[in-house]
Amino acid sequence: MDSDSVLKGTIKGDKVMPVLYFLPPSPPCRAVMMLSRMINVNFELKPINVLEKEQLKPEFVEMNPQHCVPTMNDDGLILWESRAIMTYLVSEYSSDDDSLYPKDARTRALVDQRLQFDLGTLYARMNDYFFPTIFIGAPLDESKKARLDEALNWFDAMLKDRTWCATNNITVADVTLLVTVSQIEAFDFDLKPYARVMAWLNRCKAALESYGYEEINQSGCDTLAGIYRSKMGLSNEL
Repeated sequence: MDSDSVLKGTIKGDKVMPVLYFLPPSPPCRAVMMLSRMINVNFELKPINVLEKEQLKPEFVEMNPQHCVPTMNDDGLILWESRAIMTYLVSEYSSDDDSLYPKDARTRALVDQRLQFDLGTLYARMNDYFFPTIFIGAPLDESKKARLDEALNWFDAMLKDRTWCATNNITVADVTLLVTVSQIEAFDFDLKPYARVMAWLNRCKAALESYGYEEINQSGCDTLAGIYRSKMGLSNEL
C-alpha cells in the first residue's frame, strides 16, 4: 500500500471511485459490502491483512488513527465504523434513501436506535462472548452467554408486530443486525427460543439473496465459525 493509494481512489471518468479497506470475513465489512450491492455502489477494494498487521502500517494509521476496518475513502472523506459508512452511502448515493435510511426524523430515529443497539449491545455482546476464543483460544465465559441471551431477548421483543426491525421495509439497520445474528447462528448458538428473531432472520436472508448474501455474508460467517470450532476442538462438519 503506497501513500497515493491511501489519499486517492481510482478515477473512473470524472468520478473518483470510493476506496474500501476491508477484511472479507469481518462482520462489519460484510455489512458494508452487502449494502453497496443493494444501492449499486462500486468500491475499489483494498484488502487489509490484519494477521500481517497491515493495519499498523504508518500510511494506514495516518489515514485512520484507530487502524480498524472497514475504512472508506470517498474522494477525501475518510470514514470508519461500518454503520456510519452505511448511512453515509445511502444518503449520498441511493435514490431510494427514504426506504433504506428514511429522511423523516422520527422514522430515522428508530433506524438509528436499532443501529446503536447492534453496535453497543448485540454485536458487542456477541464479540465479548465468542471472540476471545477465536483470537486467543480462551474458554467460553457462561456469564457472557447470559448477557448475549439477554440482548437477543430484547431484540425479540423489539420485533413484536414487526416484519422488519425498525420500519415497514428493510433498512440499513436490518442489514447490520442480519450480519450479527447470522454470525451468532453460525457459531451454533441456539436461536430457537427467539421465534421472532428466527422469522426475521429468514426474511432478511431471502431479501438479500440477490445482493451477495451467500458470497459475502455466509462465507464470512462460515470462516469465523470454522476458526471458532477449531479453537474449541470441535468438528467443522455440519
